[in-house]
Amino acid sequence: MRRAVICDFGGVLTTPLGNSFAAWSRESGIPLEDVGTAMAGAAERHGGHPLFMLEKGEIDEQEFLRRLEAELGGGRTVATGVEVFRHLERNPEMIDYMRELRDRGLRTALLTNNVREWEPSWRAMLPEIDEIFEVVVDSAFVGMRKPEPEVYRLTLERLGGGTEPADCVFVDDVAINCDAARELGMAAVVFESTDQARPEIEAALA
Repeated sequence: MRRAVICDFGGVLTTPLGNSFAAWSRESGIPLEDVGTAMAGAAERHGGHPLFMLEKGEIDEQEFLRRLEAELGGGRTVATGVEVFRHLERNPEMIDYMRELRDRGLRTALLTNNVREWEPSWRAMLPEIDEIFEVVVDSAFVGMRKPEPEVYRLTLERLGGGTEPADCVFVDDVAINCDAARELGMAAVVFESTDQARPEIEAALA
């Protein structure tokens, strides 16, 4: 029987991140396709994907914005974390379910690809984080990100108690992150909605 749940933050414990970026795109008038093209251009120019570098703490938010805006041109500005979080909301049902799992005696960890400058905003959205999760692993502070296997192994190490991949159910809204968890030996649930994910998590735990 599995005894630990490792959960993502954005898109699982919140409304979908895509909705937030789409809302910013509508307000700014910058198509998301243009942002994607700018990301690719910056990756080629600087030898690394700017979002991945940001999420690993290799560049700060201002440098990330500078690189994208240089590619976009025309004085167009990219959303900051404050603008993204303005469109993001909690998913209370999933938050309550994670608390329930903790109360049932399961080990709980939060594993998030995130941005160092965004930590005050996302923690403010989830003030009960340290009550629900005994371990929090934030990519920007550990220099690695999903789906790199090292960040999953670090999460297991911090859970301690001899926690092995086979002990864990991993929950994330990004399929490739779930694929990486499965390759390590975890069960994984691709989150689409709380109603869909909850029975799948229960089945994996059993």
